[in-house]
Amino acid sequence: MFDNVNGVELTVFVLLFAVVSVMGFFAARWRRADDLEHLDEWGLGGRNFGGWITWFLLGGDLYTAYTFVAVPALVFGAGAIGFFAVPYTIVVYPMVFLVLIRLWSVSHVHGFVTPADFVRARHGSSTLALLVAITGIVATMPYIALQLVGIEAVLKAMGVTGHVPIIVAFAILAAYTYNSGLRAPALIAFVKDTLIYLVIIVAVIVIPYKLGGWDEIFGAAEAKFKASPNPGDGVILGGPAQLQYATLAFGSALALFLYPHSVTGVLASRDRNVIKRNMAALPAYSFILGLLALLGYMAIKAKVVPVGADPKAGVAGDANTIVPLLFHEMFPSWFAGIAFAAIGIGALVPAAIMSIAAANLWTRNIYREYINKDATPKQEATSSKLASLVVKVGALVAIIALDPQFSIDLQLIGGIIILQTLPAVAIGLYSRWFHRWGLIAGWAAGMAVGFWTTYQIQQKKFLPDSVVIVKEHFGGSAFPLSKLGFDTTWTIYAGFLALLVNLAVCVLGTLLFRAMRVPDGVDVTNPDEYFADSGDPRLHDIPEVVH
Repeated sequence: MFDNVNGVELTVFVLLFAVVSVMGFFAARWRRADDLEHLDEWGLGGRNFGGWITWFLLGGDLYTAYTFVAVPALVFGAGAIGFFAVPYTIVVYPMVFLVLIRLWSVSHVHGFVTPADFVRARHGSSTLALLVAITGIVATMPYIALQLVGIEAVLKAMGVTGHVPIIVAFAILAAYTYNSGLRAPALIAFVKDTLIYLVIIVAVIVIPYKLGGWDEIFGAAEAKFKASPNPGDGVILGGPAQLQYATLAFGSALALFLYPHSVTGVLASRDRNVIKRNMAALPAYSFILGLLALLGYMAIKAKVVPVGADPKAGVAGDANTIVPLLFHEMFPSWFAGIAFAAIGIGALVPAAIMSIAAANLWTRNIYREYINKDATPKQEATSSKLASLVVKVGALVAIIALDPQFSIDLQLIGGIIILQTLPAVAIGLYSRWFHRWGLIAGWAAGMAVGFWTTYQIQQKKFLPDSVVIVKEHFGGSAFPLSKLGFDTTWTIYAGFLALLVNLAVCVLGTLLFRAMRVPDGVDVTNPDEYFADSGDPRLHDIPEVVH
């Protein structure tokens, strides 16, 4: 398990990991609540996080360890297409400003904990709320599992093998999350983000200097992609890939704020102004993400070989290890240990928030709705705590049992899945025009198209004189338009196509059900309550919900 391990790197990694674990348990006493046995306290941190805490929490929530590992790996393997993450994390904030601020307002007045709570009240449909809850849980599970990819990559780079270290790390995560709730990742996020900023700033100064400058780095990347037979590779985005790039960036932005963990981070904020300030400040992380992506080109120049790769035999190896290996080669051991800890700790924060968000969905929209309608606040909190453990165990089993490449494909499918809740949640905040059964029909159609399109996508390996099919189905998210009968080599993001079908069916279904005079659900989010004299100055600018 510990063959060829760098003792200094491992010691620094373990020490920092131990520090944040202690912080996770201490978080139960930080901003201490009168009673943690309440979902508002355990699952939303008392709904009282201010500007700085929210900034670090959302940054740790949205910019995960998988992002820090996978984006440079994609740039390393394919070039320009990997930079899609930069525009999508820029355009997402105006959307979040429009949607999540209003969702906070409605949730604050009515005590909603999850997006499915809002859907249940807004559209008057327990069935639709159940579908939104299940969708959120299913889409979140692989995302939690993928945080393990970041930890695995670091352990492999240090020479640590086997699943025992990952199991131990997630057992500690499960323990302090169970004990402290959302306060644990909120406190640890301060350390995680500080380490990430430190490591990236040092990396973009030191590594280019050691490699001979940016001209040498981009020259090596261009030479590699020119020699590649894959028409999609290159430091400049090719014409057929441009539609895929644009729709993937836009679709990913739409999906990001629909994930339950994004909503959980926002609902924990003290007031609307906190969210507004954060929407202006969070793009700073996008700057860091752009620098992170460039690590992929640095790894090309440094001639990094992924763990398990055998170029002569055509074995690609684990591309997710290229950033840790780059740090291992370019930094002194003590700082490489800090960099590895930054990635590893970067997995703990989002994994904790995601498991809490999934557990809240289970408790509020399945357990209380269908199992125990008269659940007390303590019973709800206990149910969420236990569910968060189950979610973590499920994610752990998934990453151990499945091939890592397949699990990455599951993340792409997760984005397609969560996109299908957009009409009910995001559009529902502004309009109740859609009929509840039209929304259900649209959700079903979007899911069907999403799975059909991803099933059609093959994963290919381009050799100098041939193309080999590596995976026949579920090989990514780039759907060839030729499969729809178009004479073109262009591709499109499968989730974007599924969402268009979803919206079309929502419109047609609504018209049909209204023509048939099928009763719609009752909206219990009474707009008059927004202007009630509650004595709370934070509610003065809450907009009326449009009917």
